[in-house]
Amino acid sequence: MSTAVQAKDIYLNTFAQVAKQLAGADVPWIEQTRQQALSHFADQGFPTTRDEDWKYTNVAPIERHAFKPAAVDVELPTQEQFAPFLLQLPAVSRMVFVNGRYAESLSDTGRLPDGVVAMSLARALADQPEHLQRHLGRYVPTEKRGFAALNTAFLADGAYVFVPRDTVLAEPLQLLFIATAGVDPVLSQPRNLIVVENNSRVTLVESYVGLDETRYLTNAISEIAVGEGAVVEHYKLGQESLKAYHIGGMHVHQAGGSRFTSHNVAMGGALTRNDIDVLFTDEGSECELNGLYLVGGRQHVDNHTRIDHAKPKCSSREFYKGVLDGRGRAVFNGRIIVHQDAQHSDAQQQNKNLLLSRDAEVDTKPQLEIYADDVKCAHGATVGQLDSDALYYLRARGIDEQTARSILTYAFAKDVLNRIAIDAVRNYVERFLAARLLHGRPLEKLA
Repeated sequence: MSTAVQAKDIYLNTFAQVAKQLAGADVPWIEQTRQQALSHFADQGFPTTRDEDWKYTNVAPIERHAFKPAAVDVELPTQEQFAPFLLQLPAVSRMVFVNGRYAESLSDTGRLPDGVVAMSLARALADQPEHLQRHLGRYVPTEKRGFAALNTAFLADGAYVFVPRDTVLAEPLQLLFIATAGVDPVLSQPRNLIVVENNSRVTLVESYVGLDETRYLTNAISEIAVGEGAVVEHYKLGQESLKAYHIGGMHVHQAGGSRFTSHNVAMGGALTRNDIDVLFTDEGSECELNGLYLVGGRQHVDNHTRIDHAKPKCSSREFYKGVLDGRGRAVFNGRIIVHQDAQHSDAQQQNKNLLLSRDAEVDTKPQLEIYADDVKCAHGATVGQLDSDALYYLRARGIDEQTARSILTYAFAKDVLNRIAIDAVRNYVERFLAARLLHGRPLEKLA
């Protein structure tokens, strides 16, 4: 029996053992959603390098380990342990999850405006499943995505956030997902549902962190429904253990006149895969996808994005940058589809990569598929090394080579951070960026 077949059977057997204990197991439509996803996972299993979308990302290391769902009674981390990962804002709200399960005692949602719901998905599935039926599981294609099918089959906990119409959240809501060590390699599968109704504004920060340098698997999915005229600013910050695996999916549906902005920063994990799908369901919508990935050692980061211009007069901007060192490897596949009826679409896409070593490698594939004739679209990709002239300029002014290289690398990466509008979020990312690229030294002291 092959390793892939064995891995698939392990999860199928695990589902049979826990299915009746999952939240909402007695609700027909939830059970149907889970069973359909389980059937898709049983048919396809995990992706292989024979699949075009996984051509450069081999998940065999994940299949070799028997990851097990975390225990319900896991020991919670202390405030000192997770405090470095919190946003430094006086009135920030937060939901904290440990190994995929909601930790109410570590969370603080008391400052949210009236009418805003921020609760565990497990509780929502048990107490008010009728509020979830319109959206939960409706935006994720499980037929051809093994990890998405696995997450949907086991969906049990995560964040459920509902923002009623004409509501503004003045401060960000942070969703902090913490992975801790277990006796066996731990599997956590957070499932987040974010519903933002018409003309509302919200900023969300998803943070995935590991407290120990242990091996675990996070298989996370977020579904985001953006109502007419609504504005959603979304951040995903990945700081998993360097022995961990992170598979993430974000699926966004935008109504007319809405705006969605994503900032995706990947700084940790042995293997990280991020899928971002955006669908314009009506005219006049805008989306912006920004990304930064830092890859060193033998890390592997894979970003796949898809923007569907399914309606006219929508615009999209995509800007991803990568810094690779050691034997690190990165994959970028950005796909923009302008459908036949999506006239007057405006789509721009860029991917830029900086290689700091001879052994680093990047596979970049920006794609435009245009089926309309009145559009404005462009895309491009670059892969290069540090500018020798700029390096010489700094060296000629008495700056040593290592410091000069650090300054130029930091400047390359900081271009993405300048797009972050919230000071607290930008400062948070800059702190970890400086630790990674500047060896912990402030930029102003390097020269």
